[in-house]
Amino acid sequence: MKKNNKKFRFPKSKKSNSKLYKSANNEFATNSLAIKKFRIVLISLLIIFLLLIIRLIWLQFVQGADLKEQAYNQQTTDQIISTSRGTIYDATGKKLAISTPTDTVSVNPKQIVGSTDEETKTKKEKIAKAFSEIFELDYDETLEKLNSNSNVQTIAKKVDKDKIDKLKEWMQTEKISTGINIDEDTKRVYPYNNLASNLIGFCGTDNTGIQGLEDKWNSVLQGTPGKITTSTDAIQEEIPDSNQTYIPAENGSDIVLTIDVYIQTIVEKYLKQAVEENHADSGTVVAMAPSTGDILAMACYPDYNLNTPFEPNTEELKSVWDTLDSATQSEELYNMWKNDVISSPYEPGSPYKLITAATALEENITSEDVPNDFYCDGSIKIGDRTISCWTQAHKGGKSLRQALQVSCNPSLIQLGQRIGAETLYKYYQAFGFFDKTGIDLPSEASSTYWDLEDVHEVELATMSFGQRFTITPIQLVSAVSAIANDGILMKPRIVKQIINPETNTTTDIEPVQVRQVISKSTSERMRNLMKSVVDDGSGRLAKVEGYSIGGKTGTSEPQTGREDEGYIASYVAIAPTEKPEICLLIAVHNPNPNNEGSHQGGQVCGPVVSQMLSEILPYMGINSNNTQTTTDPVEEDSNYVTVPDIRNKTVTEAEKILKQAGFTTKISISGDKNSTLVTDQMPKPGSSIPKDSIIILYSEENDTRVSVKVPDFKNKTLAQAENIAKASNLNITSEGSGTVISQSIMVDTAVEEGTIIKLTLSTDNDGTNQ
Repeated sequence: MKKNNKKFRFPKSKKSNSKLYKSANNEFATNSLAIKKFRIVLISLLIIFLLLIIRLIWLQFVQGADLKEQAYNQQTTDQIISTSRGTIYDATGKKLAISTPTDTVSVNPKQIVGSTDEETKTKKEKIAKAFSEIFELDYDETLEKLNSNSNVQTIAKKVDKDKIDKLKEWMQTEKISTGINIDEDTKRVYPYNNLASNLIGFCGTDNTGIQGLEDKWNSVLQGTPGKITTSTDAIQEEIPDSNQTYIPAENGSDIVLTIDVYIQTIVEKYLKQAVEENHADSGTVVAMAPSTGDILAMACYPDYNLNTPFEPNTEELKSVWDTLDSATQSEELYNMWKNDVISSPYEPGSPYKLITAATALEENITSEDVPNDFYCDGSIKIGDRTISCWTQAHKGGKSLRQALQVSCNPSLIQLGQRIGAETLYKYYQAFGFFDKTGIDLPSEASSTYWDLEDVHEVELATMSFGQRFTITPIQLVSAVSAIANDGILMKPRIVKQIINPETNTTTDIEPVQVRQVISKSTSERMRNLMKSVVDDGSGRLAKVEGYSIGGKTGTSEPQTGREDEGYIASYVAIAPTEKPEICLLIAVHNPNPNNEGSHQGGQVCGPVVSQMLSEILPYMGINSNNTQTTTDPVEEDSNYVTVPDIRNKTVTEAEKILKQAGFTTKISISGDKNSTLVTDQMPKPGSSIPKDSIIILYSEENDTRVSVKVPDFKNKTLAQAENIAKASNLNITSEGSGTVISQSIMVDTAVEEGTIIKLTLSTDNDGTNQ
């Protein structure tokens, strides 16, 4: 029998099977969780990788150029090479605006460090203290700049040499050589301070023009800054032998103006006097050469100092400046800087009658001397309104010449009615009143007229004599210059040359003829009419000895509801009338607001025009022709004597000569009169003054000049004025009769003993002073 060797196996219990099942399940669950985690990690890695790819694409293709530029900027440093702003010259070569060397101080805060944080802090505080003391800066603000994280901080611009020398001395004493930069710069300087300030304008701290010519011609004057680009390391130090880029600076070009400093000085002197003596708000004056359109002078008063343009320009404004808010201060500064000749339209008044008259002559509507062509009854009824003449002294029939001589409003209204609005507007367009002149100055304003369809009988009447519309002074002087210039309108020219100092080349800006407005014959007739206004009419106070002057007075009344603006007294003149070389327009705003004097253009502005032209015409080389002698004191009064030249004669000889000529003398000497020589005299030889005037003599031993203040001669008779002048050792000449209405040197001006003061006299009630 076979033996069975198989072991007997008991079946597993139910409990054992359960354990085995659980173990298998646990292992499976563990493996499944691991797979899930692996998948999550893998997906996350894929997402991160995709994001990195996208980011790389973004950086490379979208931001690549910017990042490259940033890296370049971090690895390079730029040194700006400043330009020299072009010089502004007057017509004779005098410098009106120049750029002088100066310096700008900056710091590199990251380079101002010590061996410890405390030493760095102390060093920056020391530097901030030095800066604040040398440059008069706020200490806390300066320290804040030194502690900033920027690479460069500007500390002070346009620093004068003496302060730079102090800084350099301090740096040497403190042994500080890095972190503080002193870079060459330029500073704009105006040698004549206030002269032509509203015309020239000024620059900001960055040498960019802000107002006037400096602004309008900034692109020509400023030039292009240069640059040196150098590679730097991580601490901003220059890398030796690295590539360096050098872009040279292009200096600005010079410009030559048409204005003449001498003429500009004359008109400003007398404009200031007219405004102050008549207690007016302001005044403007502009002189033009009719044949070229060249502006010979242009001024506003009050003016301001171009070297300190942000300081108030009047005592009244200074007294309240600190109480004004910033907006009001800005408005006041703008008004101070504004060129009213260009930017402030006004009602021209009676000078505009010349336009109406020229239109009538050109259209053959009337002639100059038709008897009783017009009639003035002191007023005229227009529709539902009555328009008065400015005076009741000249009622009756008039020719055009007579109407202009007495500035009769009703006569010009009647002339305007004959011409008609449509024809008048055609000539207004031709004279340039509907367009800006195009002068190369900023902020030129436009005129304001009624639309032609809105011109009815009242509007036609008022515009015929120059009211209820506005034009700018530059438009009016251009139009009157066209009348004087054989009827040819010229574009106003203020810059005549551009000079490039780098290439030494010159670009001429030629005069521009706009159009023929009236015929040459009409121009000649109008010049003759203007001359008669000065010779025999309301403009007679503008006469100049030995010259033929043409002119027209003006007095514009304020509009209803704006009475506080007051009257505008004005005068436009041409000279000489045979071939005018200058057209001069002056306007004084709100003269004598308290009615303590005249507000009429003839009274206020006529003498001023005479004073200006008396000095300008000889300077321009226009010879006296002695055609105008009605007020020549030398011709009319044998009491006037020419002052002899007694220099280099002994005091005894000089006194004898002067006594024989009818003069008195004043001299203080300690030596012998028979041996002491006269070295100077006042008035100068060749002056024409009345007998019994005083001559002040000076010797080498005694050349002490005595100054006296000019008295107020206004409203005095000639006899009273002579006594006042003698009491002050001053001399006077006079023109006209009646009482003094104007004096050539302003009251309280300090002058040397013996100075001659010209007085203009007039009768108040003669009715010819509009």
